[in-house]
Amino acid sequence: MQCNEVYIYDWVRTPRGRGKRSGALYRVKPVQLLQVLLTALQQRNQLDTSCVDDVIIGCVTACGDQGANIARIAVLFSDWHESTPGVTLNRFCASGLEACNIAAAKIAAGWGEAIVAGGVESMSRMPIATDGGAWYIDPEVNRKLSFVPQGISADIIASLAGFTRRQLDEFAAASHHKAHQASRAGFFQRSLIPVQDGNGKLLLDRDEMIRPDCNPEEIGKLKPSFIGIGKLGFDAVACSRYPQLEKIAHLHHPGNSSAIVDGAALMLLGNASIGKKLGLRARARIISSASVGSEPTIMLTGNPAATSKALATVNLSLKDIDLFEVNEAFAAVALQYLSTTGIDAQHLNVNGGAIAMGHPLGATGVMVLGTLLDELERRDLRRGLATFCAGAGMATTTVIERV
Repeated sequence: MQCNEVYIYDWVRTPRGRGKRSGALYRVKPVQLLQVLLTALQQRNQLDTSCVDDVIIGCVTACGDQGANIARIAVLFSDWHESTPGVTLNRFCASGLEACNIAAAKIAAGWGEAIVAGGVESMSRMPIATDGGAWYIDPEVNRKLSFVPQGISADIIASLAGFTRRQLDEFAAASHHKAHQASRAGFFQRSLIPVQDGNGKLLLDRDEMIRPDCNPEEIGKLKPSFIGIGKLGFDAVACSRYPQLEKIAHLHHPGNSSAIVDGAALMLLGNASIGKKLGLRARARIISSASVGSEPTIMLTGNPAATSKALATVNLSLKDIDLFEVNEAFAAVALQYLSTTGIDAQHLNVNGGAIAMGHPLGATGVMVLGTLLDELERRDLRRGLATFCAGAGMATTTVIERV
């Protein structure tokens, strides 16, 4: 069967606001974050929304303000054409990226011409695990799956690999410095949509968590975050799963882990026909994607396998990729990817990542993929790869190529 080319026509995101009541976006409901972007996407492209076949939104904690299929509700709330449906999905941290991949697959198969993929997460309103679920709260499931919290998993990775606290903290500080330099240089401005309140007052026009003065010495004073919960029995579970470890070295803390934030992002995807019909200019094509499962206790190590699977689909190798983006869920995740793949660190997360800017769970995948496209264009490079580990032992990868 002949597959359609899948083009990226545009993408937009909100700034990432501190994921607490004191954060700039706490007063903004998740549906309003999506409304800001749906309106911007429509206006920027003079988009006839009746031509959009679906809106696919990643959201990890889909309850409360984010429940009841927020994708469809946001479409209606934003005065898009009522013929445009919406669906919400959850692949944990990879949800936004998976939304793009599913949209691309539908377009490639001819099951849609134009689809908006995106994500949203208001972590100040809906903290992690608010939605419960057997993985978190059912003791029988916990025992069978050897469940540990993700912070313990990150510490297992660091312990097995022999990463030091200093290495993790240096990576984290570098993320802040790169993000600050990129923000100050205006690299994010093309796609960043400021958020205002109902009276038109500006609430946020920049990523709120970037710290230009971050340094390894400063964050080296922070106490590890997961010693206490490790003592509750999770360290014992981890060591039983990985008996080569005598103990877990607890090295992750708020300074070298992804920041908790609020935010949303959207990407307009389509085939060549709809681009011509609507007068859109294609910026890149999605050429491959893949998702894999991995061991669920350590859970955060699937990125290399997902990368290999996605590249093999289109007969490419790591050497064919110009820029890489690995979600900075924890510093050890990115360091493990560098160690396993052997890629040049100078080509990874060149404008910082979630440690500096934050990780609004359902939206980060779109943010990372879009930022990757913007940077490929700025540097006049050809191909980029974005990869995300995800809860319960999964990983998702997307490969793009400029047109």
